Amino acid sequence: MAFGQAPGPPATARQRDELLTLLQAAGHVDFRDARGPMGFNQRQAGGRFTRQEAEELIASLQADGPEPPRPAPRRSPTRPIPSDRPLHRIPTDQLAAELRRRGWTVDKDG
Repeated sequence: MAFGQAPGPPATARQRDELLTLLQAAGHVDFRDARGPMGFNQRQAGGRFTRQEAEELIASLQADGPEPPRPAPRRSPTRPIPSDRPLHRIPTDQLAAELRRRGWTVDKDG
């Protein structure tokens, strides 16, 4: 198998559409959004599957049923922190809010 080549014949358009519909029913926007939770590699995240991969994923998603929808990320109403300010001068609550806005999880120690 050559570099960058799929290990089998490509999935049909019908398989790809059915797989996308099942992923969206499970709460994902598209293949790229499902990459981490579904364990897709880069090729699969681009919507390129072999027929065998598509068959297995469709069967798995149909057997599992729809997953509960994921909560929407919360947006912080705070202003973004200018990147030129030293971090030690930024108040802790403002720094935590900025990290949350960027998708990080912040826990308070002690």
